[in-house]
Amino acid sequence: MNWLELWRRPDLSLQAWQVFKRNLLVFKKIWVTNITFNFLEPLMYLGAMGYGLGMYVTDIQGMPYLNFIAPGLIASSAMWAAASECSYDSFVRMKFQHTYHAIIATPINIEEVVLGDILFGVFKSVLYGSVILLVIAVLGLVPSFYALLIPLVLVLCGFVFAELGLIWVGFVPNIDSLSYFFTLLVTPMFLFAGVFYPLEGMPLFIQRLAWFTPLYHLVVLIRSLSFGQVSWNLLFNVLWLVIFILIFLFPPLNLMRQRLIK
Repeated sequence: MNWLELWRRPDLSLQAWQVFKRNLLVFKKIWVTNITFNFLEPLMYLGAMGYGLGMYVTDIQGMPYLNFIAPGLIASSAMWAAASECSYDSFVRMKFQHTYHAIIATPINIEEVVLGDILFGVFKSVLYGSVILLVIAVLGLVPSFYALLIPLVLVLCGFVFAELGLIWVGFVPNIDSLSYFFTLLVTPMFLFAGVFYPLEGMPLFIQRLAWFTPLYHLVVLIRSLSFGQVSWNLLFNVLWLVIFILIFLFPPLNLMRQRLIK
């Protein structure tokens, strides 16, 4: 494989929105079932760890444990939504439903199909994260109006994990191999990127490793906006995520094109 070929500029047009609209039409038929489980899981974490474990944990960074983990669950919920949509769901559309093959029989090319999937992953990231944001706001856990900017952060989250998911799909031989994506990449970030506790108490090498993960920067941004702890330093977190998105935008498009050609 010519690795430089992965960053070749693909042939794209606004046709990618047609793929997004197609996925949205399908989602409208199954959204109740689809959103319920993704909605309940972070709320169970909030209840079990925030209320349950929180009774035995002292304040963290000057706030109750429940308030501390609530913004992290917004980020993690958005991460799981985009990662699942653009790994398992995309693989099923490509391999079993042959949706990709049907679409590229039209004037839409494969790169636009993949970009449409990425955009839909972004949509689900914003939707799922915003629902959790709304719930914890109703519970009185979001004291700052800066939280209105959180959906913009969720857009970055969606791009990051949609791209990573589709890169994985571009490499793996079968659907079972997708579990490695979650075991080796998504779950470790969920546990070690600052969602449930500050990283200052962890060994230095874990702190440094966590800093390089996108979820760490997303958690910092969402937690800071939730509590109105806004400073110019947050622009560095935004810049880190934007650079990550730009670097990994073309590889999934080119990888999937190469895979379907084979």
